[in-house]
Amino acid sequence: LCHSSKDMLQNPKVSRKHMLRSLRPRTALTEEVGTAKDTALCIPLEELNNKDVELVGGKSASLGEMISGLASADVPVPGGFSTTAHAYRLFLGQDGLADEIDQLLQDPEVYTDVKKLQETGKYIRQKIFDTPFHPELEKALLESWNHVTGGDENVALAVRSSATAEDLPDASFAGQQETYLNVRGKDELFLKVKQVFASLFTDRAISYRHDRDFDHNKVALAATVQKMVRSETGSSGVMFSLDTETGFRDVVFVTSAWGLGETVVGGTVNPDEFYVFKPTMSQGKNAILNRNLGSKKVKMVYSKGGGSEIVETSDTERDRWSITDEEVSELAKMAVKIEEHYGFPVDVEWAKDGDTGKLFIVQARPETVASRKKTSIKEEYKLLQRGDTISTGRAVGNKIGAGKVRMLSDVSEMSDFQEGEVLVADMTDPDWEPIMKKASAIITNRGGRTCHAAIIARELGIPAVVGTADATESMKNGDEVTVVCSEGDTGLVFKGTLPFERNVEDLSDLPDIPVKIMLNLANPSRAFDYAQLPNAGIGLARLEFVINNVIGIHPQALLRFDKLPVEMRNKILEKTKGYSDPVSFYVDKIAEGVSQLAASVYPRRIIVRLSDFKSNEYKSLLGGPLFEPDEENPMIGFRGAGRYADPSFKDCFELELRAIRKVREEMGLTNVEIMIPFVRTLEMAKEVNDILAENGLRRGENGLKVQMMAELPSNVFLADQFLEYFDGFSIGSNDLTQLILGLDRDSGLVAKHFDERDPAVKMALSQIIAAAKSKGKYVGICGQGPSDFPDFAEWLTEQGIDSLSLNPDSVIPTWLHLANKDPK
Repeated sequence: LCHSSKDMLQNPKVSRKHMLRSLRPRTALTEEVGTAKDTALCIPLEELNNKDVELVGGKSASLGEMISGLASADVPVPGGFSTTAHAYRLFLGQDGLADEIDQLLQDPEVYTDVKKLQETGKYIRQKIFDTPFHPELEKALLESWNHVTGGDENVALAVRSSATAEDLPDASFAGQQETYLNVRGKDELFLKVKQVFASLFTDRAISYRHDRDFDHNKVALAATVQKMVRSETGSSGVMFSLDTETGFRDVVFVTSAWGLGETVVGGTVNPDEFYVFKPTMSQGKNAILNRNLGSKKVKMVYSKGGGSEIVETSDTERDRWSITDEEVSELAKMAVKIEEHYGFPVDVEWAKDGDTGKLFIVQARPETVASRKKTSIKEEYKLLQRGDTISTGRAVGNKIGAGKVRMLSDVSEMSDFQEGEVLVADMTDPDWEPIMKKASAIITNRGGRTCHAAIIARELGIPAVVGTADATESMKNGDEVTVVCSEGDTGLVFKGTLPFERNVEDLSDLPDIPVKIMLNLANPSRAFDYAQLPNAGIGLARLEFVINNVIGIHPQALLRFDKLPVEMRNKILEKTKGYSDPVSFYVDKIAEGVSQLAASVYPRRIIVRLSDFKSNEYKSLLGGPLFEPDEENPMIGFRGAGRYADPSFKDCFELELRAIRKVREEMGLTNVEIMIPFVRTLEMAKEVNDILAENGLRRGENGLKVQMMAELPSNVFLADQFLEYFDGFSIGSNDLTQLILGLDRDSGLVAKHFDERDPAVKMALSQIIAAAKSKGKYVGICGQGPSDFPDFAEWLTEQGIDSLSLNPDSVIPTWLHLANKDPK
C-alpha cells in the first residue's frame, strides 16, 4: 500500500527549484533506445497486462490487466501511462550511479545500524535528485503526458510507484515507495517521477528488501501515472476480498473515509468499516453483515497550488456514513470480480468521484498475509490475568504482546528503540519499518484496520491496537504494558506485564466421532476466527451479548425515546449516530450481530436463542432503571418466554423478531433457527408461537425451525407435549441443574453442590433425549457441562444426543476424548 508522502522525501535541503533544474536534459548517451515494448520508456496502461510485471512493475501491470480484462465486467479503472523498468535503468546507468549505489548497499553495517541506514539512504536519494533525466526519457514523458491530458496544465494526475517485485503474492511492499496526488503540469510531473525513482531508496524500502532477501539490483521502479478521480469531494478507501484478521474467505471487508484515500492508507483517519457476505450477495440479497461508523476527523483534499493537504471534517461528515449501502455492495461486487479474474484474494484501493458519484478502482494487488495462513493450524492466545485498562482501539491480529513503552514522534528517534519494546505513536510512518520488526506490540492514536501500522503488524505477526485516540497521552516511556488483541475487534492495553499463554493445535487430521460438535458463540467479532474450528454449526448464539455489549440501551428507552429525560436522549443520540432512528439502530445492530455469526458457519445451522436477560441485567442497560421491576430472585423471575407476551415487554420482543426476519429474508441467511428460553408452561409455548407467526416467523415457513431450550423440570415431565410446539430441544443444563437440585448457581455458598453429573440431573437429561428421539426430533445440549467435563460429554453421546455445543476452547480436547485419544 502506498503511503502519503512528504514532497521532498524528508530531505529539506532539496529545494523544488534545485530539483527542477536537475531535470534539464544532458547529452545523449551511447545506449540505443528502442521502440519495442521491452525497450519502451513509457507505455499506455491499456496496453499492459499481468505479463508485464518485469517491464512496468506490479501496480502498472495490474492496472493495465484490469483496464483490458475487466472493462466489460463493470470494473472502471482510470486511464494513464507507466514509465518502464528500462527507463529506470537507463536513468541509473548514467555516470555509474547504479554501481555506486550497489557498492554502498553491500556494507553490512547499513542493516544493523539505524543511523548508518539513514545516512546511506539520504545520500543515494540526493544523488538521484542531482542526476538529470536522459533526453529520450524526458521526450517520452512529455509525449505521454500530452496524450493523457491533451496538453492541459490543469488536469490533475496521480503519480505512484510500481516496483518490479511489488504487489506480488509473496511481498506487500506496504508503504515502501511514494504516492503524489493532484500533480498538475508537465514540470510537476517530471519532478514527481524523479521523486518516485528516489523513493526506492528510502530507509524502510532498503531495509524491507534486505530482510526479505530481495536483490537491490533486481528491483526496478516505474512511475504509474493516472488521471485523478475527484474523490476529494467524494470518498475513498481500501477493501479486501477476505477478512484481514482471520483469513475468512467468504467476506469482502470495505473501508471508507471522506476525501482522497491516502488518509485511510496512511492511518491518519479512523474510517467507516463494512463486511459484505459473498454467498448471499451473489443471490442478490442485502449482504452487508456489519457496519462500524468511524470518527473520520480529517480528510485529504487538493491544495490550491497543487498537491494535497489535510483538513478537518465537519461534524455532519463525522456523524454520517461516507458511502451508502448501495455503494458498499457495488464495491464488494467489484472486489469479487477482481478476485475471480486474478484467482487469489486481493487488496484494492477505490475512489468515488464527488462530482459524478461514480466509483473507480485505482489499485489492486494480491493480499499477502491473511490469505497465506494455514487454516489447519489453530493458534490461540489467552490472557491469564486482567489488570487496569489504559486504552482501547481496533485490534489487529489475534495475539498478545507485552513490554516497555517506547514513544516515537519522529524518524530521528528510531535509534532509541530497543528490541522487545512496545511502539506507541500518533500514527506510524513507513520510514519506521526498520524498528517496527523489533517491537513486541504497536499502539497508535489514529488509523483503522487497513492503515500502514495494521498492514505491517499483520505481516510481521505483531499484535497492534490502532485508533485508540489517546495512546500517547495515557502512556509514557518506560511504562510496562500488555497489549491484547485476542478478544475480538476491540484491542485492549493493560497496565503492567500480565501473564498469558499461547496454544497451538493441529486440526488437519482429526478422527471421526459419533456425535456432532457445535459451537457456543456470543461475540460476533470472534465468529470468523472460531468458525475455523471443526464444527457442525453454532448450537447457541445468545442475543444478550449483542444487546449488552454492542447496543447497551434498554429497548423500551428506544421505543419511548421522546419521553426520556434530555440528558438520556443525548446519550442515545450519540450512540445511535449513523442510523435513521433509535429503534432502527436496535433492530439493525441485532441483525448485524446475528448475521455475522450466521455467515461464519453458512450454510450450516445456527440456533439463535432469543433474549433471556433477567430484570437485574436489563436494569444495567442505559434507561433500564426506568422500565425494570425490583425482584428478590431474578434468576427465576421475569425472564425468557415469560417476558415475550407480557404487555410491558411484547413490543421489545417484536424488535428482536424484526431483526431475525431481516436476517433470514432480506439478507438470505436461512440457516438461522430460533430458540425460545425458559418456557414454563404449554400455554406459554403456544403463546410464543402465535407471536412468532404474527411477526412473519411462522414455524415451517421458508424452512424456519423453532427449538425450545429444555431447562425446567416442567420441560422434563411434559417433554412429549412441549415437542408439539417445537422442532426439537436444546438442553440448557445450567438452569436445569440448579432447578432440579434446588440451588442458586450464582451463590458461592452452595456452589460445591452444583454438578450436571448428579444422578437426578442425568435422569432428567435421559428423559429429554429419549422423548426427542422417539418423535424423530432434534436434541442437543448447549449448557456448560460438556465443555467442562469430557466424561459428561461421553455419557451424553452414549445416550444418543444429536449434538454437543461447546465453548471454542473445549472443542479439540472434547473431540479427542470422544475419539479415545489423549487430548494432550
